[in-house]
Amino acid sequence: MSAPDGARPSGQPGRAERLATVLARDGATCTWCGRAFGPRVLPTTDHLVPKVKGGPSWLENEVAACRRCNGERGHRGAADWLEECGRRGWSPDAARVRRVLEALDGAIGERGGQRRARPHLATQLRRLRRADG
Repeated sequence: MSAPDGARPSGQPGRAERLATVLARDGATCTWCGRAFGPRVLPTTDHLVPKVKGGPSWLENEVAACRRCNGERGHRGAADWLEECGRRGWSPDAARVRRVLEALDGAIGERGGQRRARPHLATQLRRLRRADG
């Protein structure tokens, strides 16, 4: 049964609304390669904790990424993909990734649940903090 007036049954915004919110929050550049979005570089939402690892479709788990980066990253952890982006000579926004992961950690603390996502999230945060020195 579908919800009236396009509302989502879960109370969460839909994909297009989440993308617009993420772009307003983080700016119109790809988190991973730094390219500006436009007609040739289309934005997508990328789950920092992948859905296959229990990551929720919450704003606190999503960043803007170009289709190329989102597809090439696949289910790799955020810390691994940041390293790969650096090796490729791109300009990933590690501060954005860390900020969003920390927001997700706080959201999970408040809302509870996400049992499958917690270990992956903890590992990614630990690796990013270690990389920051």
